[in-house]
Amino acid sequence: MRRLRTPRTPHTARTARTPVVLAVPALLAIAFLLLPLIGILARTSWSELATHLTTPGVTEALKLSLLVSFWALGLSLLLGVPLAWLLARVDFPGKALVRSLVLLPMVLPPTVGGVALLLAFGRRGVLGPWLESTFGITLPFHTSGAVVAATFVAMPFLVISLEGALGGLRPSYEETAASLGASPVRVFRTVTLPMVAPGLIAGAALTWARALGEFGATITFAGNLPGTTQTLPLQVYLLLQDQPEAATSVSLLLLAIAMVVLIALRGRWSVGASVRPVGRRRPEYGSEDRTEDEDRRTEPPETGTDTDTDTAISEVPAAQATWSLHADVTGFNHLTLDAEPGTTIAVVGPNGAGKTTLLRALLGLTPRSRAALRLGDTDVTDLPPHRRHVAWVPQDGALFPHLTALANTAYGLRAHGVPRAEARRAALQWLDRLGVGHLAHRKPAQVSGGQAQRVALARALAARPRLLLLDEPLAALDQTTRAQVRHTLRTHLESFGGVCLIVTHDPVEAVSLADRVLVLDEGRALQDAPPAEVTRHPRSPWVARMLGRNAWPGIATAGGLALHGGGRLVVAEPLPAGTEALAIIAPEAVSVHRERPGGSPRNIWPGTIRELTATGSRLRVLVTSRQAPDLVAEITPQAAAELGLAEGTSVWTSVKATEAVVVAL
Repeated sequence: MRRLRTPRTPHTARTARTPVVLAVPALLAIAFLLLPLIGILARTSWSELATHLTTPGVTEALKLSLLVSFWALGLSLLLGVPLAWLLARVDFPGKALVRSLVLLPMVLPPTVGGVALLLAFGRRGVLGPWLESTFGITLPFHTSGAVVAATFVAMPFLVISLEGALGGLRPSYEETAASLGASPVRVFRTVTLPMVAPGLIAGAALTWARALGEFGATITFAGNLPGTTQTLPLQVYLLLQDQPEAATSVSLLLLAIAMVVLIALRGRWSVGASVRPVGRRRPEYGSEDRTEDEDRRTEPPETGTDTDTDTAISEVPAAQATWSLHADVTGFNHLTLDAEPGTTIAVVGPNGAGKTTLLRALLGLTPRSRAALRLGDTDVTDLPPHRRHVAWVPQDGALFPHLTALANTAYGLRAHGVPRAEARRAALQWLDRLGVGHLAHRKPAQVSGGQAQRVALARALAARPRLLLLDEPLAALDQTTRAQVRHTLRTHLESFGGVCLIVTHDPVEAVSLADRVLVLDEGRALQDAPPAEVTRHPRSPWVARMLGRNAWPGIATAGGLALHGGGRLVVAEPLPAGTEALAIIAPEAVSVHRERPGGSPRNIWPGTIRELTATGSRLRVLVTSRQAPDLVAEITPQAAAELGLAEGTSVWTSVKATEAVVVAL
């Protein structure tokens, strides 16, 4: 297969020149760091290296170092992983102080750390006497003391690395897992840990290497007892006094171990503080956006699954149970929702209107709003998210990148205790039903955006939710894929036994998918009506503009509307004077002229064309005027050519009084 090469341009081929004033100190810094290593390599007696490393004292110290470092790693994992999660996920008083305590051993002189440990756990320390009298544990001058000292200085590497990885992990993955029925412990075990594994491994490796090389805190707190606390770094210290060549050989061993760890990490310590975004791998066959027919042709037959893959299962038995919805939402959102089973509600509104906050309130995931929620006959208000039976599909789908499409889809069923084989069978049925069953054994990085959205929808439906929440599920798709997924979604929502809420900015989605349209603004419901009613009489300027209408707010007068932006609009059916109202004018009802028109129009304004935009077979003309708000007209390209319209052209616009619809707000 021929690979496409990106042509090299002068900008990509040429690298910026480093200023001399920066290059010289940088080279000196490299030399400063490199010379000590060169010194060890140059002074090592290579002919006697094996002899030095196999002496009884060195081998005994090495075994003890490995024992201490691995115990320190285990203790760091036991204590450090929960601490890293707490720092990354929970806000609590004194969090900055706790983080400072984590960092303190990294900046504290090791000998001072040893003294601090001695004063805490020694026989005259704060806890030492109690540990000895109650449990018979004496830490100083004991191997366990060396483990404690190594853990004290090494655990911060694990906590810092893992906290950074957790901080870079989008919460939507864990929240989605909870909405599928996974308990917090299951979410942490099956989603969080696998996704932050690179950061955890990097932190564990550095923790082990640091514990292996610990010296100052160990000798101060645990002493230097052969076979008990005399680790390899302490052995180097002793050899320097009598056998410097042997000390150099042992130092080389410790240096080699440290370099192996750093090389194995490949820089993950510096960049591993965040979880790398899950990108889509370039498929082997070509473009990742290939069609589903192409996927079917190139997908090899699958064998060894839990189901008979030779038999296509296209239907899933519809659930017999149905669930109505009643929700009283307070806080930032303040509204009441009631819906019968099988109802689909489109939630629309401008940015910041509270659409996603409403969904998160129904999930129980935000303190900004609280929902007193009843699904069917069950009050789930006080239940945690994983016990509400409310499934959520966020805008990005949040497919777990470490699981296949089949495992993703079966996740909710497994979280509810369904046996693995049964969960996989049901999951494959849902994937087949949504047309992506042939992708069951691919991971999210190996499928296109439209396919990923179908898998995310299958995962939510397979979890048997009573309430389905979709947060702009089609926003990231191209028009062709969006139409396909919209058709699939509409088909399967018809048989859904619960209530579905869909957040969208697309009027086509709102009209074609929903039974009702809920219009939000600043957390409150401006309108809750069937799509046809919202289309004819929108009560929000934002919704009117979303539908392609001109929307002018104002106050009703005797003959029309006094516009908030200045000017006056004459209407055929005015509202009572003083009423806050919204005038809706369809773009096709606006006439554009080069000269002031005569005849019947009651509303005439001069203006200037600011923008011409092609929309299908027609042109949308944006006209600005000092006498009225901006106005959008829709005309044919032929009419635009006859009038000689272009950006900056002076025109007149007119609207008949009968063409302006006024709605009370």
